[in-house]
Amino acid sequence: MPDLSKFYIDGAWVAPSAPRDLSLIDPVTEQPMGTLAMGNGADVDKAVAAARAAFPDFAATAAAERVALLRRILSLYRARYDEFAEAMRREMGSPITFAKNGQAARGPAHLEPLIEVLEHFAFEQDCGTTRLRYEPIGVCGLITPWNWPINQVVVKVAPALAAGCTVVLKPSEFSAISALMFAEVLDEAGVPTGVFNLVNGDGPNVGARITAHPDIDMVSFTGSTRAGIEVARTAADTVKRVAQELGGKSANVFLDDVELAPAVERAVAACFTNAGQSCSIPTRLLVPREWMGEIADLAAAAAAGYVVGATDDPATQIGPLVNGAQYARVQQLIRQGIDEGARLVAGGPGRPQGLERGYFVRPTVFADVTPDMTIAREEIFGPVLSIIGYDSEDEAVAIANGTAYGLAAYVQSTDIERARHMARRLNGGQVHINYPPADFKAPFGGYRHSGNGREWGEAGLYEYLETKAMIGYGSG
Repeated sequence: MPDLSKFYIDGAWVAPSAPRDLSLIDPVTEQPMGTLAMGNGADVDKAVAAARAAFPDFAATAAAERVALLRRILSLYRARYDEFAEAMRREMGSPITFAKNGQAARGPAHLEPLIEVLEHFAFEQDCGTTRLRYEPIGVCGLITPWNWPINQVVVKVAPALAAGCTVVLKPSEFSAISALMFAEVLDEAGVPTGVFNLVNGDGPNVGARITAHPDIDMVSFTGSTRAGIEVARTAADTVKRVAQELGGKSANVFLDDVELAPAVERAVAACFTNAGQSCSIPTRLLVPREWMGEIADLAAAAAAGYVVGATDDPATQIGPLVNGAQYARVQQLIRQGIDEGARLVAGGPGRPQGLERGYFVRPTVFADVTPDMTIAREEIFGPVLSIIGYDSEDEAVAIANGTAYGLAAYVQSTDIERARHMARRLNGGQVHINYPPADFKAPFGGYRHSGNGREWGEAGLYEYLETKAMIGYGSG
């Protein structure tokens, strides 16, 4: 385990400016498993000063140097792959099989295509007689969540470095172990002094200072919509760029020609990914109303088959939620679903049978959910599926789009042209047709309350670049 008592600032592991600790709680046992040093505004100031001083030289490096740096990072990450999986198993309760195949896998899954993008990216391009030049935006404050720890760190840190920016990272205090390990990887890879800095802490003491800091040129934030609004408000006084990936309440639309049994099984699996702690998963299943009973039975049977339990058991599919606050919130929302009249067909309040402690939630399915119910409107962030009926495709579109969010959407049909037509009508930064494999080169981000900006691949690189137009460059 990395040293939880230090931050990484200006190329060195340093103690916080003022002692303040957070006890890290194992989500399986509910017992302390370590103590994390928490920073404050003074620590952020030191990190920003280091990043500001390092920026001119790093911005001037050749793209080939940054490609080589990213390749070293990738190689060192792979060498510690199992350590990263174990860290995420412990800090957020990810079952070890998913920690290896899902969580830890996201490091290479994003680094590899980014390296390819950087190898071929033209930082200067002609547009008639105008030359476009793409330059690093400057010092970037990166604030990441706990639910996909390495994924979110990599999709921010890596493109920032690829662009030639310098970085101050504040990971979630609930997933600091894997973030500190990634800092160790960057240090060993030879990231120049001051280019990458990490300060642990909470939102009010560290996150707010990052978003308001006058020497930070850009903030990239992933988290709740509520917190994202506060980030944007705090950043406004310094007119810095703000990129946000926020909440979601994604719809999965079944058209009336879908093959039910496999489609429902995959719908449940998609909703229960990462114990439901994912912003883009399909938590609302929209189905032809006359199929409600059959689909509810299939979904209930699928949910009943999930293995919930010890995270070190390779057979476990769903582990605990990340902490007690999240557990309490999900329990409240499940009870609200019952109180508001949704039909509970699987799971429900409380822990699964045989689990007396830990933040475990019963895999839960509600049928006959109406669009006005709380469970159909609010992001739950737990293994809870809401099945909603519709009478026409127009109504399905209206229900799917009738939310403040717009991060992702899903559509299933045996007729690809029907599916494509529906995909065009759905509001979402990513629309998934017939459960495709992930495309880590595709832009990721949302509409409306799901945020602004895009991550992943080339789109992610552009987020960290300013565009300069040199007009008349090609004349004369």
